[in-house]
This record gives sequence, structure tokens and C-alpha cells, in this order.
Amino acid sequence: MPKFSPAPAKPVVQEAQGVAADGTALHAVYLEQSAANAAVALIFPDDRLPRIVHWGRTLPAAGRGEWLPNLYDATKPQRVSGALDETSWPSILPTQSESWTGAPRFSVSRNGVELFCRFTVTMIKAEVEASDTAVVTVSAEDADQGVGLRWVCELLPSGLVRQRAEVRNLGDPAGVSSPAPVSDPAGTVSPSGTVNPSGTDGPAAASTDALAVNIVELGFPVPAVATEILTTTGHHLRERSPQRQPLTIGRFAKVSMVGRPDFDASLLLAAGVPGFGFEHGETYAVHTAWSGNSVLSAERTPYTSGLIGGGETLFGGEVTLRRDDVYCTPWVYGSFGDGLNAVAARFHAYLRSRHPELSAKPRPVILNTWEAVYFNHDFDTLAALADKAAEVGVERFVVDDGWFGSRRDDTSGLGDWRISPDVWPDGPKSLKALADYVHGKGMEFGLWFEPEMVNPDSDVARSHPDWILAAVPGGGAGEAAQPGGAGLPARRLPMQGRSQQTLDLTNPAAWRYVFDSIDGLIDELGIDYIKWDHNRLVTEAVSPYSGRPAVHAQTDAVYEMWRELKDNHPGLELESCSSGGGRVDLGILEYADRIWASDCVDPVERVDIQRYTSLLVPPEMIGEHVGASPAHSTHRPTSQRMRMATAFFGHLGVEWNLLKEPQEAVDELAEWIAEFKKHREWFAIDTLVHADTGDPAVRLDGVVKPDRSAAIYRFTQLTTSATYPAAPVHLPGLKPESTYLIQPVPVNVDLGGGWNSAAGGGELESAANGQTPLGWWNADGIRLPGAVLESTGLRMPSLNPANAVLFWAIEV
Repeated sequence: MPKFSPAPAKPVVQEAQGVAADGTALHAVYLEQSAANAAVALIFPDDRLPRIVHWGRTLPAAGRGEWLPNLYDATKPQRVSGALDETSWPSILPTQSESWTGAPRFSVSRNGVELFCRFTVTMIKAEVEASDTAVVTVSAEDADQGVGLRWVCELLPSGLVRQRAEVRNLGDPAGVSSPAPVSDPAGTVSPSGTVNPSGTDGPAAASTDALAVNIVELGFPVPAVATEILTTTGHHLRERSPQRQPLTIGRFAKVSMVGRPDFDASLLLAAGVPGFGFEHGETYAVHTAWSGNSVLSAERTPYTSGLIGGGETLFGGEVTLRRDDVYCTPWVYGSFGDGLNAVAARFHAYLRSRHPELSAKPRPVILNTWEAVYFNHDFDTLAALADKAAEVGVERFVVDDGWFGSRRDDTSGLGDWRISPDVWPDGPKSLKALADYVHGKGMEFGLWFEPEMVNPDSDVARSHPDWILAAVPGGGAGEAAQPGGAGLPARRLPMQGRSQQTLDLTNPAAWRYVFDSIDGLIDELGIDYIKWDHNRLVTEAVSPYSGRPAVHAQTDAVYEMWRELKDNHPGLELESCSSGGGRVDLGILEYADRIWASDCVDPVERVDIQRYTSLLVPPEMIGEHVGASPAHSTHRPTSQRMRMATAFFGHLGVEWNLLKEPQEAVDELAEWIAEFKKHREWFAIDTLVHADTGDPAVRLDGVVKPDRSAAIYRFTQLTTSATYPAAPVHLPGLKPESTYLIQPVPVNVDLGGGWNSAAGGGELESAANGQTPLGWWNADGIRLPGAVLESTGLRMPSLNPANAVLFWAIEV
């Protein structure tokens, strides 16, 4: 069984001292991962915060200790007319004290008064950690303002670089007190309250010494040639649609303010040379690893080249530190390479290193019941569906929404995490009996939860109104949390969405209720897998428990719950589903075993949704399902071949009521699933590649073995092409010097009609529209050198729109 085995890391940490031309003492730190061809160089001038003077490929070793400090004089800008004494040259956390004139990237305050910090470095530590990670840690402080800073930069074995910062309240220094709190109209003092940033220590306590953290946004400089940026946008059922624009002077930001990254979030913000693509073009990209509110940004000023980065976005008063309390930012990741494929490969290698079990255990084929039965649960129907699932080769059967409380539709019962006796009565037709039946078929059993949300029409909402995040909580901060209190309803709830409000998991009682409910059901039913949904946009989110905005603490509470569930139940797998692809980030992916890319399983829409999701997430962690035709979300009919081929490289699943399909369709599905199983162990370690094509109507994607001895490619004809038939496409990722046998994957050698239940039990017309055979599209295939396949390319079958085919290349 192949397993993910990254190239042995060869970390280098080197320090050097020097003196600048103007007499400034210099301390240089160099981090390198030679196996990943990645390096970062920092220079500390005197006792100031460092500048990143190099981020990219490794630098020559010869004489590096001597010339490394010279990068300071080589890159520092001169003073120019009309500006301050020092021209802006952003440090790792630029402030106005170092002449940064762009948007604020560090903002803290006491009693509503902004503090303008100028940090002095007190400690520099550079080392190689046991995890083969090259690390530099910097401690600094502004003693005059009582603000401490700890900054960590890590160069990981994959070549990813990540950074985060900790802000500490050192206390308001004696003699430099903030102005006294201003009296409110009633004449009472409104002091600045404090809250532990985790939000789990209870009601806020008043303190005039508190430090409010408003903005901490970290970044990476990009070279002057990076003048174009790529992000994605979208909405429900159309996530991650690419958009490009010039990196002009000014600021571009993609902000997510709904308690999660959301559909419109850009997994990466990439900057590169004009026209950079998947295969070519110097490219730099950043990602904020946080599952709450966040930002990705790109910025230039008239004095600087580009700066890309991100961080958490905070509401006023959301993080307020007592003396010696610390706020820690999310990790902000940076990746670079020649094209987006190279950028993505670094993220894939990192996630695979965090989840080695994904290659040790082949990804089980899933059947999810949602689009099969929706809320119409009963034992006989789902047991029969389990029989069909086992027949086609499914290995994990997941019961979706509708099994609990009064949840017969989406308007009631959410939050009442007890099995509904009306739908699943005790005895031979219980949910436990179904779980046992599924296990008896040799399949794993999965169950749907949406633990962070609640229907107002539910027992838990009626019993505990103080457990709901509110726009305006009822009573004073912490009142509802008093022991024995019945709970106070909110003065005003946030605007409702999907008949839901958000449960306050920062309240220890609410957190414990949810955790114990799920934990107990895992034991009771033998749950192997949880589909964890998050369907409501989180807005106006104030905790009645703390009296403060709660998105930060809510996110931490979810992470804590996932950690404890996994610790309690080794082998339990968790899926991050959020109305589809609404919560995809490296924060949740530290724990999640897969993500659900979109509620839309229409393969025509999924082609690009999956392509741009894979910029961050490796294919074996992306849920890709075969649905019905026509698709429930778009009503577009497609062939079964198109639906299977589009889901083939990912974590394959079925979102389809097989009980209503003719046996021919079921047999075809079983044939494709069997073919998938022959390759899935490799998919978990393969390199994912996307080809740049001049034809916007086609896509060419592939998975290539680590040694490049074989690859499987998918050619998709989305719409009609201007060229008829479509022009040849080249195959990325192969060895130029080797010869390859190119053949259709056996399940689609025949390009005749694919089964389509929407056509009255008949078949669609043939996938192909060529009137003569394509010379190589047969069982014998064709042999060509890798260099030819990568340059001249290969003619694909002429296909009708909304069709796809699979073929492989095998080194001979």
C-alpha cells in the first residue's frame, strides 16, 4: 500500500552579524528547507523588528554568512522628498512609527484610545525543531505603552512558511495612564471590561488597565514583478469562482464576517507575474488558517512594492486583555512557486503530513442519504438503500438530517440531540438497529449533526434562551449564567437565517450539553464518521454569557470540541460541511478528515469548484459525490459518465437514491466505483496538476505518481469550443525523457450513451460527436515521449458539451 512519504527535510538555520553603511548594527537570520527549495531571510536593524528581505528559493551557501547582512543595504529604500525621514519599508508588523502609511496592520487601545506602538526587540531565537521545522522566534515590547509582542516564523518541510503573533498586555505603565473613562449620559462610569480571549472564563470583569486588540494583520512582501492578483468569489452552490485584477496602488481585501470563511471566501490570495497560471509564472500566495472571521489582503503604497497577508478580523471589544493576558493570532501561511500547481503542492504536502492516516487507510466510498431521501427517514427505506449501497461497493453509509427531535423539516428540532422516537422507535427498527445493520454489511456508519446551530422552535431553545448568541442579550453580562438561573431571553436576536440561530458554545453549560450529546451517541450507535454542518451565517453574535462579541471564542470552542471528540474516539472521522463549502481553511483542516466542497453536485458546476478548492486542499480530502440526473441544485441533466469522471479523483461518494434507478444504472455505478478503488491509494499521495489551456471551454486535470511513472488525466468539454473539434491539449507532470503508453481508462473506452434516469429510463445520446474514430482511443492506445505529450500534446475525443473522459499515461 503506497503511503505519503515526503522528501526528507533538510532544514538550515544560519545567523550572521554585520554593520550597515550608515553604521546600523545588523542581525541576519536565514531559514532554509533545501529539499523543498525554499528559504526565508530576515534582517534585524539594531533592536527593531525584522524585515523579510528574501522569501523564495534557496540562496547560495558559499559565503552566505558574510554577504547575508548586505541584503539590508541592498534593499533598504533611500529617503525621498515629501516624506518622513525614513521611507516606508514594512517590517513583519509595520506601524506608523516606522513610517508605514498604508492601512493599519496593528491596532490596540486602552479605554478606547489608540496606542501608537514602537517595538524594541528583546530576544531572537533561531533553531531547528524536532519536527524538522526551521523556526525563528522574536520577543519585543513597547515598554512605554505596556504592550508585548511575540512573533514566530516557521519554515515547514513542505516549503510553506507560516507566521503568527502573540500580543500581551504588560499593564498600563506608571505615569502613562490612559484617560479616565468617560461618564455615560446617566452619570455612571462605563469602564472598559476585560475578557479572556478564549471566551471561556465567564463574564467580563471591569478594568481601566485593559488592552483592546483591534487589528493584527501579518504579511509577506512580494517582488515588484508580482503585479496581478487572483482570488475567488462565489455564493451558495457556486463557490470559488476565480477573479483577477491588477495589484495597483491601494488596498484590496477579501473579508469574511459571517463567523466562518463562507462561500465568497478566497482560500488563497495569489500575486504573480501578469498572466500566471497553474503551470507557469512566478506566484506567491497567502492563506489565513482560521475558521471564524478573517481577511486576506494585498496592498501597495507609492513607496512600497506589494504586501500580501491576512489575519483574524475582530469586532470592537471582542478581545480585551487583562494584565498578562495574551491574544494569539491565527497562522498566516505563505506559499510560492512557478505556477499555482507548485503553490498548491506545498499546501497538499503539509496537510498530508498532518493526516498520515488518509494514505494509510484508503478513503472509504460514501453514500450520503440527503439527496436520496431528505427528511423522509424510516428503517425499511434506509436499510434497503444500505443494501443497494453495499451492492455497488459503498463502504460508509451516512444518515443525514432528520433523525432527531421534531426535525421533520428544517424549521424545528435543531439542537435537540436525541433520537426521535417517532421516526426511530426502540426495537428492531431503531436507529441503533440501522447502525448495526450497516455495520453488518461491512460498512461504516456516519451521522449528520449541526451542533453550532439551533431552531428557535426546539426544546433546547425554549429551555435555555440564554444559550443563543444575541444581537442584544437579556440582562447584564453574565446574568444568564448564574447557577440555577432559568435564563433570560435576548432583548433582540440577530436576523434569522434558515429558521436558525447560533448556539453560544462559549457558555460552558451549552458546550457541555452539545459535547455530551454527541459523545454519548457515538458510543451508543457506534458512529464512525460525523458530517458536521454549519448552515447559518453568524451575524450580530454577542454572547449572553460574556456580554461581548463571540466569534473568536466560538471558533476556539469548536476547535476544542473537535479535539476532545477525536481524543475520546480514536479513528473517528469528521467532515467540515458548511452549507457545502462555507468553512474550508487550515484551521478546521487540522482536525477535519475531509471537507464538503459544495452542496451543488452538478458536475458542470463542480469542475471549477473542485479545481479552485484544490489550490488548498488535496483531492483525497475533498468530498466529491455522484448525484442524480437532473441535478437537484440546477436541474441540469448529465450523463453518468460525466458525473463519475468529475468525482473520480476526490473522496468519492454517492448522493443519489439508488432505489429509484434501473439496474443498468446501478451496475454502471458499481463498475466505476470498482475502477476508482484500484487507484485511490495512489490518489492520496499523487501530485495534482491542472493544465493551462487556451480554450475556455475545456479543462484538463490529472493526478501524477510521485515518481512520475504514471498519471491519470481527465478531459472535460464544458461547452462548445471555438475550434471544432477541440484543439489538442498537453499533459503536465510527466518525465520528458520517458516514453508513455496512453490509453483510455477501461470504464470509458466506449463513448456510447451514458445512462440517464431523467430521459425516461433511456440513455443520453453518445458522449462523442466525432463522425470517425479517434486513432488512439481504443484498448491498444498510443506510445509517445513525455516531451511530446507536454509540448505538442494529444487530441482528445470530440465530445458533446458537459461530458468528460478519463485516460492514463504509463511509463514503458
